[in-house]
Amino acid sequence: MRFDTYDPENFYDELFQSEQTPRPQGQVLVDKIHGLPDGELLQRQRAAQEALCKLGATFNVYGETEGTERIFPFDVIPRVISAQDWSFLEQGLKQRIHALNLFIDDIYNDQKILKDKVIPEELIQSAKGYLTPCIGLKPAKGVWCHITGTDLVRDSDGQWYVLEDNLRCPSGISYVLENRQVMKSTFPQIFKEIPIQPVDEYPSRLLTTLIHLSPNTISSPTVVVLTPGIYNSAYFEHSYLAQQMGIELVEGRDLVVVDGYLQMQTTKGLQRVDVIYRRLDDDFMDPTAFRPDSQLGIPGLMEVYRAGRVAIANAPGTGIADDKVIYAYVPDMIQYYLGEDPILANVPTYLCWEDQQLHHVLANLDQLVVKSANESGGYGMLIGTQSTEAERQEFAQRIRANPRNYIAQPTLCLSRVPTILGEEFSGCHVDLRPYILYGQDIYVHPGGLTRVALKKGSLVVNSSQGGGSKDTWVLCQE
Repeated sequence: MRFDTYDPENFYDELFQSEQTPRPQGQVLVDKIHGLPDGELLQRQRAAQEALCKLGATFNVYGETEGTERIFPFDVIPRVISAQDWSFLEQGLKQRIHALNLFIDDIYNDQKILKDKVIPEELIQSAKGYLTPCIGLKPAKGVWCHITGTDLVRDSDGQWYVLEDNLRCPSGISYVLENRQVMKSTFPQIFKEIPIQPVDEYPSRLLTTLIHLSPNTISSPTVVVLTPGIYNSAYFEHSYLAQQMGIELVEGRDLVVVDGYLQMQTTKGLQRVDVIYRRLDDDFMDPTAFRPDSQLGIPGLMEVYRAGRVAIANAPGTGIADDKVIYAYVPDMIQYYLGEDPILANVPTYLCWEDQQLHHVLANLDQLVVKSANESGGYGMLIGTQSTEAERQEFAQRIRANPRNYIAQPTLCLSRVPTILGEEFSGCHVDLRPYILYGQDIYVHPGGLTRVALKKGSLVVNSSQGGGSKDTWVLCQE
């Protein structure tokens, strides 16, 4: 297979700047692919997918009847990011996470940003992710969002935009690590010739971040990963990260509050837990503080947390920043808390709760992407350019019934990467989710999860909607 007939068209292509002209950072990769014998690339593609199957890199889709688990599709043509591009993204992400952390702390304590009318108070009070049991909380070391996955896209002009922030329980890092492992076995020689930043130190970085949260008086803290269980869509990742960090994977039924501390039930009796990396939504963490019908949480956990006897990452309440309406105000947060211009731009956003913007959205549904404020995974979304009249009418009714719950954005021409569909290269749309750890300082892990829409022309990259992934190569500085 060769790229001789590959056409980037009018999109920003991550590998080619024009037909048969690779971008500088992709030249060696293209040359290597052209040097493979006939049929070799397809053979390596099949081998890579089989390797992921053996590794058990799966995800669950709720409501599926044909089986609980699916293999996450993988494409061997990587996304290559130059060192210069990465340096820009790294600075922008650090700035954004710093401001978001200050916002969450403010919103649950002094609420200065509301008093100064930078953000309307009614938006916070009506936000699903704003949790009154978290008011007055002071998390360990002043950090709320310890692990963040920020979704980025690149438009046709090559400019990067933040699509959304994921601060509750961001998933996907396990596929980043597995994809790299598979690529190294599939193309071992190429990693010796191209200076690609490694990704395998993420588990140790994550563990260091979690240990940093524990009280200073504890020399050897006990850290656990809290999972909802095997039926959660990201259970593979929960067990994978626990194994990579060498810590226990627990469910709510394994933990109990005794004598004012969180304790883990073991074969040798109770053992104190000092730090929880929770992969459980806030609502289910403690039935005495949030949803009383939760069978997944630990009664009394929030009381122990509020007393400072256990640390939780991410802190309860961080979901307020996942709200897509609140997202529209992040540039204002950066200006307000840091006194700086945003390095990374938001996608232009229409807020349906404002009458004038609502009228514009309803009049232009065929051209806009409409999103529900708290949905994820590609659900609760309308892509106007790919919708039917009936679908637009249904969405218009939903928006009118609850305008606070919807935003709209222009349809971006997402960048593309050559992808193997059948036995040829097709340009498929991608996004990027880098992972940011906030412990003693803010660390941006090189690369991230590149999700790819595996249906030609599709803009939906989510795994639950048929998307797949690629390895992401961030080149080292020369």
